[in-house]
Amino acid sequence: MKIEKLFEMQHGLDRYIEEGHSLAGRDLFDEKVLALLVEIGELANETRCFKFWSTKGPSERNIILEEFVDGVHFVLSLGLLTGFDRTKPAVEAVAADQTGQFLLVMESVHAFQKEKTAKNYQTLMNRYFSLGEMLGFTPDEVEAAYISKNEVNYERQKSGY
Repeated sequence: MKIEKLFEMQHGLDRYIEEGHSLAGRDLFDEKVLALLVEIGELANETRCFKFWSTKGPSERNIILEEFVDGVHFVLSLGLLTGFDRTKPAVEAVAADQTGQFLLVMESVHAFQKEKTAKNYQTLMNRYFSLGEMLGFTPDEVEAAYISKNEVNYERQKSGY
């Protein structure tokens, strides 16, 4: 995965959205944090990993990948916003199961919101991309899905989404 390319693409999308919605100069950090948390929740919902009360299985793999990539957009956007856009994900020791990893990711988002440090951003990125690996996604799959969803996001903006 060429993370630099993804950061560059995210930068373009962020600028496009900010210009299209007259958001220049507005601090969108908290909105992006909340958006990331919502996307993480949507991803967890599609995996159904925490739904001990249900016998229904997870959504199709491509749906889970798309939800994962929605979160990648906000992870990258937060990195751009805080100047940590040279950060590269590293596989970090993961939790014993998906539920545990989701909780670690959410914990990392909250820690980064409270203290915008390079260390906290690196932890967030590592844990999020480790979740993707735990879900069975290769870096190449994530990159391809990101590129595809990035195009969809531009189209949505053009159509008044």
